Amino acid sequence: MPILELQAVSKHFGGLPAVDDVSFDVTEGRVLAVIGPNGAGKSTLLKAVSGMHQPTSGTILFDGDDITGLTSHEIRQRGIAKVLQHPRVFHSMSVRDNAALGAMFGTPGGRRSEADALRAGDDALALVGLDDKADWPVDQLNLHQQRTLDLARAIAGSPRVLLLDEVMAGLNPGELEDSIAIVRRLGDELGLTVVWVEHVMRAVRALADEVVVLNMGRLLADGEPDVVMRDPRVVEAYLGEGATSA
Repeated sequence: MPILELQAVSKHFGGLPAVDDVSFDVTEGRVLAVIGPNGAGKSTLLKAVSGMHQPTSGTILFDGDDITGLTSHEIRQRGIAKVLQHPRVFHSMSVRDNAALGAMFGTPGGRRSEADALRAGDDALALVGLDDKADWPVDQLNLHQQRTLDLARAIAGSPRVLLLDEVMAGLNPGELEDSIAIVRRLGDELGLTVVWVEHVMRAVRALADEVVVLNMGRLLADGEPDVVMRDPRVVEAYLGEGATSA
């Protein structure tokens, strides 16, 4: 059984469909990339899964349970964490304390003690390579490091599914390679399932086990990356616009 199932999910704003009747399954332990042109509905779809947006219609199942309409906090407690393109970090706190918050308040099954949360936060920082900066104020981190901290906070809460929304946008080549290695590590060491909205095709080709393509809010294609990338509809709607060089 898939760990995540989207069944005819739609999200309308003012009567206009940003996501229109989208269905696909996510296999546990796999990386599924959601790609498509700007305005295709990718981020809106991710926000619907995470509870940030309530679907207008359709059903979302997590491990067989209907989570449609639950709040973002309730979905996080079920075991689905999200990381957005713009990091949401607490600048008044240290790197360690930021990471620990994910374990203290975002863990399935209830809140951890402060000591347990700090240990989980330290483990997460080590996994993403920020352990040497644990005592730093967050303001000393650059944008890439703040995104990585946001990722550490998410995984400190021991999720089963991780939603990533364009977390590799704007990275230089060295930062991009670091981020690719971190996401690969999350699968290899933690067995996380990743659903990942991304425009950087180099990263998608390096990491994705499956690809879903959206265009104008609708599902255009899905399947193995090599097959999807050769689909003439995908080339015309997206890759032909220059995304292959990203």
